[in-house]
Amino acid sequence: MDFSAGNKICSFCGKQGERRKMAGGLGAMICMECLEYYHSLATSKKKVASMSRPPWESMSDAELLSHLPLILKSAEQNMGFAREWVDLIRERKISWAEIGKVLGVSRQAVWERFGSNKQASRSETA
Repeated sequence: MDFSAGNKICSFCGKQGERRKMAGGLGAMICMECLEYYHSLATSKKKVASMSRPPWESMSDAELLSHLPLILKSAEQNMGFAREWVDLIRERKISWAEIGKVLGVSRQAVWERFGSNKQASRSETA
């Protein structure tokens, strides 16, 4: 799995960079700037009380549209992490059936989602 911060984006602000310090787990990443910002919000009763509505309710159409690429980039990062996780699970010889069971789908469905791409790239390079 790729642990380098330079290849990751913050799931909250969308920024990325080799010099940016990141923390994360299970695919979601947060930069230290966002961590400090949200920590300051969460530890202030006054700030918590002022956050009665989601931020997108006050955004303009242009602001909403500008956030869409960042949201999709974050989703792609999470799917990449899920693929790496499935690869790790498969390296431990855990069956497609077991993976499908925990995801609530058939072994065929999970293989088509996570295994078929890997098999296709192997056959293209052969």
